[in-house]
Amino acid sequence: MAALLADYELVVIGGGPAGLTAGIYAARSRLNFLLFEKVVPGGQILTTDWIENYPGFPEGLSGYDLAWKIADQLTRFDAPVENAEVLSMECSGPVKRLVLKDRTISTHTVIIATGASPNLLSVPGEDAYLGKGVSFCATCDGPFYKDKRVAVMGGGDTAVQEGIFLTKLAETVYIIHRREQLRATRILQERAFANPKIKFIWNSVVTQIEGNESGVEKLIMKNVKTGAISDLSVDAFFIFIGTRPNTGFLCSEIKTNEEGFVIADQNMETSVPGVYAVGDVRNTPLRQVVTAVGDAAIAAVCAEKYVENLGLAQE
Repeated sequence: MAALLADYELVVIGGGPAGLTAGIYAARSRLNFLLFEKVVPGGQILTTDWIENYPGFPEGLSGYDLAWKIADQLTRFDAPVENAEVLSMECSGPVKRLVLKDRTISTHTVIIATGASPNLLSVPGEDAYLGKGVSFCATCDGPFYKDKRVAVMGGGDTAVQEGIFLTKLAETVYIIHRREQLRATRILQERAFANPKIKFIWNSVVTQIEGNESGVEKLIMKNVKTGAISDLSVDAFFIFIGTRPNTGFLCSEIKTNEEGFVIADQNMETSVPGVYAVGDVRNTPLRQVVTAVGDAAIAAVCAEKYVENLGLAQE
């Protein structure tokens, strides 16, 4: 029995909507748990201008407001939240070990809620002008380009929604998409097509970003059908071409798909018993706040049952 002793019954890694929800469930279950968030609670939705599809808010609300409400709900349970990053995991035994900068802790169960980060274009000029016109967050950096010309790369929900948001600030918003039709939901497409400030550039990719010491000046584009090269003068370039999972710290025993997203079953359990994956980090057909919090509820309940089955639930 001594071999099964651990510092915690559950550790939640990540403080976005999924991680915070897992924390709420863990706190209400009176589990001995700890939640790690390496930046600030809220996750990706802190950069989302407006959310209309989260039940209970008929008028919609900003991503910041929703994140604050979920985080505030967690604090009402006096839940332990620590600002720290998990650097690596050891999953070879029944007790999992998490390595941090200043210590190593042990736990019976883990909920991975680390989300995903924006994909890079990986073209010349992207790194050089990051923060100088190249951005992955319209709500963060859009206000710097009031009455300017800006471009958005991507054709999904995020790209179109952020493009619509930018029309509140910019003079013109160009949406560049490598295909000839958008992948965004119909309601977003309808709003974008009806917005006179939005202009579409189809079947095109950006191959280079040019500028000067002040920032971005021009995008070099290639038409994927004709091969034609053209340029577009803009003051800022916002990139929304999907995400990659934040999984660099995971132990090798946890299986992922070819894109690196964690494979989990209907209980959110991974290939390692007692380790669960929720939200955007998981291999799932839909990555939205409402699905992330549902994942978290399932995982937290299953983690509690896992601990109970070990016969180690603490009074």
